[in-house]
This record gives sequence, structure tokens and C-alpha cells, in this order.
Amino acid sequence: MGLAPAAHGGNRTGRVFTGDRSGDWLFRALYRAGYANQPNSDHRDDGLRLTGAYVTATVRCAPPGNRPTIDERDNCLPYLERELELLRDVRVIVPLGGFAYSIVSRLTGLRPRPGFGHGVEARLSDGRVVLCSYHPSQQNTFTARLTEEMFDAVFRRARELAGPSPRPS
Repeated sequence: MGLAPAAHGGNRTGRVFTGDRSGDWLFRALYRAGYANQPNSDHRDDGLRLTGAYVTATVRCAPPGNRPTIDERDNCLPYLERELELLRDVRVIVPLGGFAYSIVSRLTGLRPRPGFGHGVEARLSDGRVVLCSYHPSQQNTFTARLTEEMFDAVFRRARELAGPSPRPS
């Protein structure tokens, strides 16, 4: 779960995390963890299939400066809440960044809420696990705050927590 569709990525292509550098990182990691049939997501009709994973964002529009307002956040919450209700088999939720973590915590009633950090795990009362990751933004990847090894470790751990699912063909 990311922050929002990027103006020149998901907002342009119609698929969240598609067509931007954050998406390049995400889909390569999902592929290496066995959740995607290919390591790239270039456009909606590129053949990408996810198995055992679902990608979404907390906010539905590309906010100016990548900082959603309180109104934008609150207007989008019902959509995200409904998505989570429909995803009945979800065992692990991976919020990418502190903003997504705060929204996941709010929607799931996570209490006590551990501080956000890369690799932090919190178990929900229903057994699901929230597994935090830094967002694969250029701000984090260009400075090596987030490395591919760190990102891969989160999705390997998500796989361990969720249990196996068939590798996509």
C-alpha cells in the first residue's frame, strides 16, 4: 500500500506504481518474491499478473508536492476501507512509508501502535500482520536509506508470514 498514484506514473498509466521509478522498485521486488510474473510494470496492458498480492494506495489522486491534505485523505478513506473489506484472504499488509502506515493503523485499529520503521511488524487482533517498509521513492532509494536488499527482505518476510502461494506463470 503506497501513498498515492504518482502524477507521471500511476496517474498517467492508470495502474498504481506503474511507469515510475518507485514502481520499478516495487514490481522487481514483487517478482523476486514470487508475487509477480514479470519484474516490470510499464502500462495497464503489459501482461503483468500478481498472484497472492494486491497493490493499492491510500489516496486516489496525485497530490501536489506528494503531500495529501487532510480532506484528500479523509475523502479517500472509505474507498480504501472497502478494498480492505473485500480482500478477505489478506494475511499481511505492507504499508510503504509512514503515511500509509498511519492510515493502515487507523483503518485496522492497530493498538498499541509501534513506531514506524523499516521491517517493523505488528500483529492485528484478527491475526493479520502489518509489515512496514520505507517507501521506494527516489528520496529513499537515491540516498540508500532503502536498498533493494532491504526491500526484498520485506517481501521475503511477507511471503513467510502469509505462507506460500503458487508462482505466477
